[in-house]
Parts: sequence; structure tokens; C-alpha cells
Amino acid sequence: MTRTSDPHVEHYQRIRQNPRFLALSRARSRTSWRLSAVVLAAYFLFMGVAAVNPQFLHQPLFPGSHLSLGLPLGALLLLASWLLTAWYVHRANQHFDPIGASIIEESQA
Repeated sequence: MTRTSDPHVEHYQRIRQNPRFLALSRARSRTSWRLSAVVLAAYFLFMGVAAVNPQFLHQPLFPGSHLSLGLPLGALLLLASWLLTAWYVHRANQHFDPIGASIIEESQA
């Protein structure tokens, strides 16, 4: 029985063997793991402070304020997470995607 080669499989293998693809995969993975670690560390730090020293987060924002320090710090944490996500999307669109497109274009030649 003869086996016909699938052009899609061959194309996929050419891409996977490209050193630029391997470098791109490592760079994307490294960037996403680092950002994940930063966000998780910030959330765990916030929750750690809430568990160990809740009075710190219960302090008034300024003298006479009914707003505690914890609310704006929590909002800042969410905002920072969104900004890091936006930065990653921008980096992917401007840096990673063009490299990926050129790798695909190369593999079709």
C-alpha cells in the first residue's frame, strides 16, 4: 500500500523545523510566562497583605476619608493587569505576528 504525502503535513513540518519559528515560539512563551508571573505575584501580594495585615488596607485614603486604601489599590491592580495585557497584545501584533507571517511565507516557497 502506498502512502501519499499530505502537502499540509509537509508544510507544517517545514515550519516546525525552521530555527526562526523555534526562536519565535520560545520568545512568545518566555514573554507570556513572565507577564503571568508578574500578575500572579501582584495578586498574591495583595491577598497576602489582606490576610496578614488587613489594617493596612483598612486605613483611610486620606484623613477624614470614608474610602479605605484597599479599594484604590485593588482597582490599581486590575488596571495594571489590563495594561500588561494591552502591552502584550501590542507586542504580539507589532513584533511576533510579522515574524510568524514571514516564516509562513518562507515555508511556502
